Amino acid sequence: MRVLVVGGYGGLGTVICQQFAEQGAHVAIAGRSADKATELAEKLRAGDATALGVSIDVTDPAAIDTAVATVVEAWGGIDVLVNSASKLITVPAEHFDPAQWASVVNANLVGAFLLSQSVGRHMLERGEGRIIHLSSVRGDAGGRMGFSAYGASKAGVNLLVKQLATEWGGRGVTVNAVAPGFISTDMTAELATDEIVKAIPARRQGTPEEVAAAVRFLASDDAGYVTGTTLYVDGGMSA
Repeated sequence: MRVLVVGGYGGLGTVICQQFAEQGAHVAIAGRSADKATELAEKLRAGDATALGVSIDVTDPAAIDTAVATVVEAWGGIDVLVNSASKLITVPAEHFDPAQWASVVNANLVGAFLLSQSVGRHMLERGEGRIIHLSSVRGDAGGRMGFSAYGASKAGVNLLVKQLATEWGGRGVTVNAVAPGFISTDMTAELATDEIVKAIPARRQGTPEEVAAAVRFLASDDAGYVTGTTLYVDGGMSA
């Protein structure tokens, strides 16, 4: 299995890369920092994994095509795309600068489409592939101050996977999303954990490993008939 993980270093991305590597997959780590991507690839190779690091800017179609071409040239193709890249700016809606809003939507939603398009072309030529985007529980429900751009962009991702699934489902490519809830990562470290946990039916934070397990399921043969869906890993927050 040849896996491209965009946003593959730091937070959820690192754990996703590690779990795929442990399964014996070839793992390409992509992110804005080529140094960080290469550093994680070296760590995975030290554990006998096959890995490489590439630079990518998810808002730049040319940069995406270059990164995808690098992986395809190295391994002959991409079987699984995992898009874990995400941008969060929290500002009350009435004060959100239009440029800030656009930067969040471009990174989270436009980037998801451009990645799907670039990798999808290769998958469609071969007649098979898995595309998995990291969405968010905030793409399904509002209510948290400052999340207007982030929530709207993730809601767009949820609809994007449905649209692409309808277009590509009969051509061997599945497209899904995983929507984490309150997961223990650097992004949530400064939030009021105790108060948030009280509102979660499971009464705890989730772990990156639990999110990665959902991603691996959607990438597996067992999920061959699953497409156009958003799988919530949120302890019941969206219930």
